[in-house]
Order: sequence, then structure tokens, then C-alpha cells
Amino acid sequence: MLGQRVITAVVLLALLLPALSATSPWPFALLSLLLIGAAGWEWGRLNGGAGVAAVCLGLAVAVACGAALWAGWIGAAPALPWWIATLLWVLGGTWTLARGPAGWPRIPAPLRWILGAGLLWTAWLALANAKGVGINFILSVFCLVWVADIAAYFGGRKFGRRKLAPAVSPGKSWEGVWSGMAGVLVLALGWLAIDRAVSVDSPSLYSHLDTRLGPVGLVLVVVFLAAMSVVGDLFESLVKRSVGAKDSSALLPGHGGVLDRVDALLPVFPIAMAMAAL
Repeated sequence: MLGQRVITAVVLLALLLPALSATSPWPFALLSLLLIGAAGWEWGRLNGGAGVAAVCLGLAVAVACGAALWAGWIGAAPALPWWIATLLWVLGGTWTLARGPAGWPRIPAPLRWILGAGLLWTAWLALANAKGVGINFILSVFCLVWVADIAAYFGGRKFGRRKLAPAVSPGKSWEGVWSGMAGVLVLALGWLAIDRAVSVDSPSLYSHLDTRLGPVGLVLVVVFLAAMSVVGDLFESLVKRSVGAKDSSALLPGHGGVLDRVDALLPVFPIAMAMAAL
């Protein structure tokens, strides 16, 4: 299993790093489009779509992303999708988690399909636009999610006492959430210092927030984004638990599926774009 995880991670990095470092935004946009299309297929399978139906949903998500690419939204998308996604994740995510795994299948399947396709499309659009802002910007958002997850894991193991959502993800604790938030605050302060000391291709998310909202706004938004990364993780876990699935698929040997790897990113990128646009 460990060998599979390492090999898969190396292959993904071999594809991701050149796409990220390319001057043109197209390589990253196309690579992420393929991954989001695969996530659409996984979403269909997790929500009652068998065989061709799930494939069609994945293709529909990819075509919708391609249409946005063709329309020139890769670097200049309107802000409305970011705000719609923010409302859906904050209000809808809270409502869904409150209902628990048993409540998810009670939502009509067509509505679940449309919701998933819309959230995946918006996440891809935010990824493409973040790359258009600059490598420093998109990496600062990626690292926020990764640091929140790593800090929450170690903080939860060390201090975890109170379960966060035992019916959805028994391993998560409130202490882990606080640790994740503390971790991203340290990350933001460190990244701000680097932005000011080193010449970079673009301001990071943290520089955007500090310039436009000030230190208090920076802290509030960074903590909010860390919280939403947890919501994204719990939401995907809830969907899998509702159908008794351990992974979203086996597309990534040793890692599960695409959704398993991007669940926390799905809410964070569109919300980060909304906050940076304030």
C-alpha cells in the first residue's frame, strides 16, 4: 500500500508541477479539467448512478468546464459563481452535516447530481482563475488546505478529546480543528513575511487579504477558510458513509479517488477567490 501511495504521488507531482510552472494557464486548466471530470464520474457513482449514467455526469462536468474555458473565463471569470458557491457551502454544508449520513439519500437524486456538478464546476473555475492570478497565489491557497489538514491531524492525535462529527468521521476532534486553524495562522504570517522580503510573481492570498481587509480581516478569513476545508472533508465523508463506501473510487492507487484528494479544496478555492475579490 505504501509503495502504491508513493508511486501515485510521484506520478501526480510529475504532471502537476510542470502544469503549475508553465507560463500559460492552459496546461494546468486542462489537467485540472480532466481530474474534475473524473471527480464528476465518482460523484455520480456515489449518488446512485451506475455505469453509463455516472460516465455521462463526468463528461457533463468536463464539458461545462470546457465551455468556461472556451468563453475566456479561465482568467477573468465573473465573481458571481464564487459567491453562489460560498453560500452553498456555508448554508448547504451546515444543513447537510446537521442531517447526517441518513439524511443525504432523502434528497432527490437529480438534485444531488446537479449540486455536485455545480460545486465541481465552480471549484475547477476557481482553480483555473487562481492559476491565472499567479503561482504564488495558487500555492498559498493549496498550502492553506494542506497545513490545516496536517496541523489538525497532529493536534487531534496529541490533544483530541471531544469528537467533532462521530457519525461522519469518528477520527476528527474539535481540538484538531483548533490546531488546524492555529497552523494556518502561522502559515499566513510566515507567507506575508516572505512576500515582503522576496520578489514573487504575484501577491499571495494572504497579501491580498492583508492589503484589502487589514490584519483583523486576514485573521478572520484565514480561520474561516480553515473551517471550510473541514466542511469539505466532512461533506465528502458523509456522502461516502451514506452509501457505505470507503473511497470515492480506486482511480488513484493507494489514495482512493480524486474526490478523496480534493474534498477539502472544493469549498476553499471558490471562497478564497470571493474573499480576494472583496
